[in-house]
Parts: sequence; structure tokens; C-alpha cells
Amino acid sequence: MAPHTTGAPLRIGVLGCADIAWRHTLPAMGRVPEVRLTAVASRDPAKAERFTARFGGAAVQGYEALVDRPDVDAVYVALPTGLHHTWARRALTAGKHVLVEKPLATGLAEAEDLVATAAGHGRWIMDGFMFLHHSQHAAVRRLLDDGAIGEPRLFSSAFGIPPRDPGDVRYRPELGGGALLDVGVYTVRAAQLFLGEELTVAGSVLRRDTGRGIDLGGNALLLSAAGVPAELSFSFQSAYRSTYAIWGSEGRISLQRAYTPPADLRPTLRITRQSGTEERSLPADDQFANLVRAFAHAVRDAAGFAAHGTTLLRHMALVEEIRNRARWAAA
Repeated sequence: MAPHTTGAPLRIGVLGCADIAWRHTLPAMGRVPEVRLTAVASRDPAKAERFTARFGGAAVQGYEALVDRPDVDAVYVALPTGLHHTWARRALTAGKHVLVEKPLATGLAEAEDLVATAAGHGRWIMDGFMFLHHSQHAAVRRLLDDGAIGEPRLFSSAFGIPPRDPGDVRYRPELGGGALLDVGVYTVRAAQLFLGEELTVAGSVLRRDTGRGIDLGGNALLLSAAGVPAELSFSFQSAYRSTYAIWGSEGRISLQRAYTPPADLRPTLRITRQSGTEERSLPADDQFANLVRAFAHAVRDAAGFAAHGTTLLRHMALVEEIRNRARWAAA
């Protein structure tokens, strides 16, 4: 794995003008001195110009033109899921490191190809699970390690959002739409974070929108190597919810806004035991800036890609198994 050794900021080009890039990721890049935005590409020149007018860099028409720029060290793929494999692979073969919006790909075969391509070209690829880089989860881990709730007996998580505009890209099956690949993947990754990566799928249900050919939500039951279950729920048809909880032999830890806390929010962690409930206010943290910084440091240090690649693949394998084993119900 070839490190970025110049000492200068990592020069990043952006593929796509997605809402998450406008609201979160590109502002975060401006807060991280280890990176510099070089260019933004869109198939619509006006969109690229709107982004660069706010964030800087050059506006580029077409993704190919950006990938081939010599002043781009790394590419942020902010495209619909169904386009992740094509353009992440193209960037890797052009010698660029890649930060790709979650999930890495639509399925395991695509993910395996991307990890192999990155390794073969000595480049780093990372998926954009920003929540992993918020300090609130380390606080939960410390409590678990200290035995605050005894032995874990159950992990549960839910992530749901209200219905979107009917034309939203999340509803287009040819672009990797559906609730599992959009919000469900967060709950799977969180279960791996606390129960270990080698989970298995005991069963799953997906709710089918037959008209559009996607899932609008679902549930999955996973099991850890130690036999601890994880109950996961995800939805495009619900009131907003973003939470997880760990139920132990001596208490329960729960966290709200688990996946999408704003940078200025002080999260509240709740610990419930037989003796009562305690609430702890945790420090605010900037998970998007932390993600960008972690990517820059991974590229610079160029260490541990084999283990990192295994993590990416185990996650996609679980997501694919949830989809393949699902019983389908009417939405």
C-alpha cells in the first residue's frame, strides 16, 4: 500500500453533487487541514459550479475528466449506491485513493472487486460510515468493558426516516435504492462494532414496494459468535428514529441520535440498572470531520489495509445475506 508522503494536504476531487456532500462532507473538508478540495465533477456543469462557488476548487463536467486529473490524489464518490462500484473502481485504476459514500457497493461481489483492486494498485478505499468516528461510541465501549451493565445479552438498533419525495434516488432500484442499503446498513455496522464482525443471520424480513421494486424497510436478527442476538429495524416509512441499546445481565445502555448527531450536539447516554436510571451528557463531536481526517491519515500511513479490507467485506457479506434470506412482506 503506497502512502501519501508529500506532507502536503491530500488533494480531493468529488464525484457527484449529492445532498450529503453539500450539507455535511464538503463543509467538513473545510475544517480538516489534512485535505484540500481540488475539483467537483457533475454531469451538469451548473451543479458543479454551484458547489465550487461555495467550497472552492475547479468545476468539472463529467466524472471521467475528474478521475484523470493529475492534481487529484483521492476521490470522494458521492454518487448513488448503484454507481459506487463503477466509479470507485475507475478511480482506483487511475491511481487515486477512494472515499466512497456508504454502503461500499450494492453487493459482496462488487465489494470484493473493489477491495482487490485497491490492494492491487496500492491504494486505500474507505466507506463513509461517519458515525463510527464519533466519540460517543467509544464511551459506550468503555462502559461495556468496565462491566457497567454486566454481560451483554442483546443488541438492538433502529434507523428510520419519513417517506421522501417520490422522485428521490433512494427509490430507484437501478441505482441501488431501498431501505436496507440506505439506513439498514448502519444498524448492521453498529451490531458488528459491539458484538464482533463475525455475525451470522438468523432471519430477516423485508417489506416490498412492488411498484418500484425496492424494499421500504425491514427487520433482521443476527447472532454473534458468543450467541448474543442483534435485533435490527430500518424503514423509509416511519417517523425519524436513530438509536441503539445494549441490554446486559445487570442493566441497559441506550443512545439516541446514534447515527446522525450534529457536530454541536452533546449526546445523552442513558444507563438503566435495578437501582435507577443515570443520564450522562457526552462531549459534542464532529463525526464528518473525523471521517475525513481518518481517511487522510489512513492514506498517509498506509498501514493495516488487509484487516480494513476484511472489515469491509464482512459487512457487505452480512448485508447481502440479510437480503438473500429475507421473507418478503407487503409494504
